[in-house]
Amino acid sequence: MRFRKTKLLLLMTLTSFTSMASSSFVDKVDGMFDMSEYLHDNSYGFLPVPVVITEPAVGYGAGMFGVFLHGKGSRDGDRFIPPDISVLGGGATQNGSWFVGGGHRHTWNNDHIRWLGAAGYGNGNVDIYKNNVLGFGRSWEMNTETKGYGGLQKLMFRLEDSSAFIGVSQVYVRTDISLSSDSELINRVWKRFFGSESTSSAFGLVAEYDTTDNLFYPRSGMSLSGEYRMYGNTFGGDYRYNQLTLDGKYFYPLNDAWTLVVAGNYQAVSSDDFILPPTARPDINLRGISRFRYQGDYASTVQTQLEWQVTPRWIVQGFVGAGSVASDSQDLYQSSEVAGGGGFRYLIARPYGLYTGIDVGVSGNEQAIYFNVGTGL
Repeated sequence: MRFRKTKLLLLMTLTSFTSMASSSFVDKVDGMFDMSEYLHDNSYGFLPVPVVITEPAVGYGAGMFGVFLHGKGSRDGDRFIPPDISVLGGGATQNGSWFVGGGHRHTWNNDHIRWLGAAGYGNGNVDIYKNNVLGFGRSWEMNTETKGYGGLQKLMFRLEDSSAFIGVSQVYVRTDISLSSDSELINRVWKRFFGSESTSSAFGLVAEYDTTDNLFYPRSGMSLSGEYRMYGNTFGGDYRYNQLTLDGKYFYPLNDAWTLVVAGNYQAVSSDDFILPPTARPDINLRGISRFRYQGDYASTVQTQLEWQVTPRWIVQGFVGAGSVASDSQDLYQSSEVAGGGGFRYLIARPYGLYTGIDVGVSGNEQAIYFNVGTGL
């Protein structure tokens, strides 16, 4: 099975690059391999991003995504305004998980209005560990299968000519969640509390502050965002709960070659309902740690990344972070999980400032490889 998937991935990659043969892939500025001309001049041109999935939560797998850049973008002083972007692709893993999906980011009025939309369909076999269901302890492991489809969108408006944005968001997910267990009693209890199908639907309020110099791989500036989502019957959902997410990144250039990045994330969920979808509660999201391995009502991560521009095209980066989950916000970081690693980036499209590369993340007893477009944070 893995061999057939690998052959398919190689075939897709070769097909993509064969279609590019008529375009020039040599940058006239430095003579290096570059896809900018192909991405801009070819109506169907896209950056093929092979995906080798080593996420411990779903096992090994492969996939392919295409990143389409619609135009060259523009500049507003030191700030690069990227062109509209579309992404389309899918993948599968050895434990039977698979997905297809796509998204689009569009801006209007010189980046004063931003819209982001995404949708997908998939079947995910994910191990749920934490005490997020019926008060089970951290060591309890449940094998769940989730089938369904969903989508999200965000609409943001810049406040005059400032770096601040406000807007709204919408999320809709329709799923069929089942528990893979040899115990008939456990399966019955699961169906009794969660049923067979469920809908999560939310309306959210969003605020952002963005002074970064580039969307794809910032080298300076700050990005702050906050989102408050309200799930409930009013919006067509089966669950009633609220989610708060705060995220921040600061890119500080130490000199022309070195950049220090500091990032933090805080998530909280509140609800009067005892039962929530298994993946609704916040989790630690760090490279090297399985998704949903550690969950709680509150979750926080802090991490730092040091980036070294070895040549104008190549960047080497190292990162380390810590995360914690708790049932009470005051208990965060009484215990924590640490992950770290390193990777590299190549400037694949110079005029866009678009970097792509690989990271290797390690923690405790886990490790994973990540193919990333951008910083990976």
